Parts: sequence; C-alpha cells; structure tokens
Amino acid sequence: MRAPDWLTARPVAHRGLHDISRGIVENMPGAVQAAVAGNFSIEVDIQLSADGEAMVHHDHALGRLTEAIGPVVAKTAAELKAITFKDTPERMMSLSDLCTMVAGRVPLVIEVKSHFDGDRKLVKRMAEVLASYQGQAVGMSFDPDQVLALRELLPSRPRGIVAQRTYQDEYWAYLTQAQRDSMLYLRHGFQTQPHFVAFKVDHLPAPAPWIARNVFGCALLGWTVRTPEQRARAGQYADQMIFEGFVP
Repeated sequence: MRAPDWLTARPVAHRGLHDISRGIVENMPGAVQAAVAGNFSIEVDIQLSADGEAMVHHDHALGRLTEAIGPVVAKTAAELKAITFKDTPERMMSLSDLCTMVAGRVPLVIEVKSHFDGDRKLVKRMAEVLASYQGQAVGMSFDPDQVLALRELLPSRPRGIVAQRTYQDEYWAYLTQAQRDSMLYLRHGFQTQPHFVAFKVDHLPAPAPWIARNVFGCALLGWTVRTPEQRARAGQYADQMIFEGFVP
C-alpha cells in the first residue's frame, strides 16, 4: 500500500511555490512555474465547475483571491477562466491546463476538494484528464468517499487521505458530527486503501498516522510546514513535507 518513492523524494510546494510579495499567487501558473524551476513537487487543489471541468482553485467560494464572488461550482470553466484575480494578471487553470504546463517535469499532488455530498463528478473528470497524462501524479482528499472514488475510478494512480487529529474547529463546522467522526483515526483505511497519508504537521505524532506508516507501509507527508519548528517536526515524524512561505 506504500506510495512510490518519487512522492517523498523532494519537498512538495503547497499550492505551488507562491509568494504574494513577488506577485506569485497560490494555484496560479506563476506558482507552478516557480515550483518547476525549483524542482519541487507541486500540491494543487481542484474544484468542480458548473459544466463538469476540474479547475485549479482551493476555496469553494470566490472572493478571497478574486474580484468575483460566489460558489466556484456555480460558474462554467470559461466563466472561471475569465475572472480577474487580485494582485496578478493570471487566470484560473483547469487540471488539463496544469498538466500541459508541467508536462511531467515534477510530480503533481492533487487534492480533490469536496462538498461531502457524495458527488464523484470531480474525480471522474480528474480520471479522464490523467488518463492521457504521462507524468507522475497522485490524488488525495479529506473526504473518505472521494478517496474511495479515486480507488474505483483512478486505480492506476496512487491515492492518499488528508487528515488531522480532530475536526472540531470552525473550518469543519458545515459538516455534521457524524461526518466529522467518520474522518477520525483513518478508520476508513481498509475500505479506501490509501497509499499515503498527508497529516497536519502540528498534530504529529499521532497514533493513526504512525500505524499507517509503520504497520501498513503508507508514506507520510506533513502539512503545511511554514516554520523551522514545523520543518523539524516533519523531519522527525514524516517522510516528506508539504511546505509554503520559504524555499527549502
């Protein structure tokens, strides 16, 4: 069940090697190009558009980075690509655009963002795009159902679960308690069969990722590493780090 060695061979740039002080915005082409130039793996997020395209964007809603507002899923791919972003002339990419840009030069770590509603159209589109992509790429998600979808629809690619010790903070308030409980302790592992675990670095060490790594052979990534202390923690307890805010 372990991921290939190339997944942990180099640090993973979180949402690309972005640096807003230099006008390089997360998940934008410039952040991708900077990561490629630094020979880092690239972590990106994908969201579903209204017409079923996989778009490279983190937030469910527009507004934090964009001049436009509203749910990403309410707009078509063409509409999303036309949106003006703050602090950059660049535009949102599709997953296909990203693959064309990277062209296999560094690995891609693709996080499937989920509304936890059982909709698997995003993974289906991801599978269609990656079917013709010759580069190294893995998929992962916080949502166990999306990881199961990766297992069923994209079995040729390594898959992972993104996890943390607890899910009681405000970010997860939109989920029911039952949904949050289902994510605890990697209890879905025998069903989803992940090849790797991406675990919140501040929550390491923890029993579940330790068991996944040392008993079941899963690779372990620590996210998101921003400080020297977090880097030391990832170095002690994980196989590799997902980082931002500095250049390793």
